[in-house]
Formats: sequence, C-alpha cells, structure tokens
Amino acid sequence: MRAWVQRAWQRTAVAVCAVLLHLPVVQAASPAPPPLRLISLVPSLTEAVCLLQACDLLVGVDRHSNWPASVQGLPKLGGLDDTPLEQLVALRPSLVLLPPSSRLIPRLKELGIETLALPTQSHADVQAALNTIGARLQRSALATQLWNDAQAEIRQAAQRIPEPMRGRRVYLEVSSEPHAAGPTSFIGQTLQQLGLRNIAPEELGPFPRLNPEFIVRAQPDVVIASSASFEKMPTRPGWAGLKALNDKACSLPPQRWEVLVRPGPRLGTAAHTLADCLSQVGLGKRTP
Repeated sequence: MRAWVQRAWQRTAVAVCAVLLHLPVVQAASPAPPPLRLISLVPSLTEAVCLLQACDLLVGVDRHSNWPASVQGLPKLGGLDDTPLEQLVALRPSLVLLPPSSRLIPRLKELGIETLALPTQSHADVQAALNTIGARLQRSALATQLWNDAQAEIRQAAQRIPEPMRGRRVYLEVSSEPHAAGPTSFIGQTLQQLGLRNIAPEELGPFPRLNPEFIVRAQPDVVIASSASFEKMPTRPGWAGLKALNDKACSLPPQRWEVLVRPGPRLGTAAHTLADCLSQVGLGKRTP
C-alpha cells in the first residue's frame, strides 16, 4: 500500500511539472522610458530637430532659433557665450545640442546632462550632424531622406544658374570684419556646386578673415552679403572702387540671409536663394 501511494504521488508530481512547463512565463512590464527633453543651442540644429518631426521634444532653444515658428514660444537661453546655466538646468533637459566650441560641455557633463557637440562647418559636417540626431531620435531613415532631398534641391538650383554666370568669381561675406565663406565651408561648397568660383583661398580655412585690400584687388564679379552689410560696404576705405557693389541683386534681406548662413537641412533652400540672386546679377533687379 505504501509503495502504491508513493508511485501515485510521483505520477502526480510529474503531471504537475508537465503542466507548469507549458505555462507561459509572465514577466512584469518594463516602464516606458520618459520622453526626451531636448535643448538646442544652435539654430541649424533646432531646424534639424523640427524637420525630423521632433519639435515637440524641445523645451528650450538659443535666442537666435526662430524657425519654424513653433519654436519662437520656447524659453530662450541666450547665445553661444552667455547661456544661463541655471535656467538651462531648471528645464531638466535629458539632451543638449551644442557646438564643439561651447564652454558649457564640461559643466553639463559634471551635472550628468547628456550633450551632443556637433560641428557644422562643411556639407559633410551637416550630413553627419543630421544622421547623429536622427539616430538619437530613432529617425535615421528620415534623416537620410532629408539629406538626399537637400542634395536634389542643390542640383535643381544649379540648373537655374545662367550660363554667363558659371565660373564667375564670388566674394560672400559672413561678417563685417570681414570674414568670408571660404571654399571649404558649407556655403562655399554650395557655391561650387552651383558652378561659381570663390575668391577666398582654400588654405585659409572655412571662414577666413580676409584683408580688405585683398578683396578690392581681387575684384570679384559678384558680392553676396546681408543687406545691412552690403549697404555699408561702399563706405569702407577703398571699397568704392569695388565694381560688384554696383549690382545689389545679391544684397539679401534678413530672412533670406538666415537661410543661407544656417548649416542645416535647408541647404537646398539656401541654394535656391543663391540661384535667385545670381540669375539677376547684371539685370538691375533686386531680390524680392
């Protein structure tokens, strides 16, 4: 009898184990990670975030970020050299986008705030920055599409350049010191794709400070600058003899100028801005 009971218990134990082995394993659901809280301290990176359809993740931007319109209502955090750290930290960011030259990087690391320091001086830099942000936001495919679309727009803009303008020598001033957009800068590379030549020597780097006398001696065929700078150029010593200043077709108003000097996904729009003015050089027309 005792042996029979023992065998019965064994059979029961085996049956129970078999049932248990076929039961699904129930695990506690992992909590969803909190959404990113982004701060961008570079206008072109702000634009990249928004074109990657993540504008809603931004909780603060630098004072110069103004596109798209939805970012204008966000807290403004100064510029590159005067970002208020306490105000930034109070916004509880989980990721801050900034340039490699920012003095905030070591302090933010000490505070445990993740940073992405992204250079944007050349086309390759812009593409890499877009891909890096896209990967961080899990939007890599969209980042690739945005870059390809920008390149397609540049090719379209190149087709709009009048044949007599191809090969013309250009001086593009980015600041009144004067600093030029050199051939290795993102602007200079766009100009090259449009078939123009740059008067700034390549060996001087992306945005060299040029001797004003060098610019006058070079006598560029076209001068491209913000309208505010363009209007003051004839008053500079010796610049009244700069023949290209007689044609204001490439004296660009603020909104067009901002698009041109921001190294982000709107490179294609910038190329069309250049094509607009270059197609009017010599025709006595101003850009609208």
